[in-house]
Amino acid sequence: MDVILLERIEKLGQMGDIVSVKPGFARNFLLPQRKALRATDDNVALFEARKTQLEADNLTLKSEAESAAEKMEGAGVTAIRNAGEAGQLYGSVSGRDIADGLVEAGYTVDKRQVVIEHPIKMLGIFPVRVVLHPEVSVTVTVNVARSPEEADTQAERAARGEDPVVLSQAEGDEDVMNDEVAITMMDREERRAARDAARAAEAEAEAAAEAARRGRGVRNRGARSRSDEAEGDEQPG
Repeated sequence: MDVILLERIEKLGQMGDIVSVKPGFARNFLLPQRKALRATDDNVALFEARKTQLEADNLTLKSEAESAAEKMEGAGVTAIRNAGEAGQLYGSVSGRDIADGLVEAGYTVDKRQVVIEHPIKMLGIFPVRVVLHPEVSVTVTVNVARSPEEADTQAERAARGEDPVVLSQAEGDEDVMNDEVAITMMDREERRAARDAARAAEAEAEAAAEAARRGRGVRNRGARSRSDEAEGDEQPG
């Protein structure tokens, strides 16, 4: 479908351009949002008649958007969400969530103006573009954390140029648990080695004692044998 753009559309064209788009895109977005007209002869003539006024209106809206963008520069939104141990969210942060946060901060923003390039499904700090006018946009930050305190910590880490994501307490506990398990295993190994050494020493002592007993037995038998021989020599023939 051919349409006349009534304003600049990103990746599509400037005001007054006649472009070809998919019918669904035109019917569901461009036409109802009054961003374009069907490119009929009558509408082309209508646009030419209104072109000067449309351009003047566009300049006014652009100026207002630039002023709003200056005020919004550096703005941020904090989104408190539940998350798993690895930082993955149970859900995602939507354009409506970000728009609502900006409205609470005193800005006038509609969810349709929030452009999320990639779904926000993890803890962290993310840049998000807000389109205030077809030719004016501003980037805000979205701080996704599990608590306000964690959000503050993430902001501080990001300001220092560090990875803002804070490891979950569960992961910290797991690390401690692993350390404790390692220490326990070391203790067990040391105790096992000590027991083995004690058993070896005991066996060696028993072997020495047995050898000593055998030595005494041999000496005793030798002494008895000599005594018997002496007694035999003393008897009369």
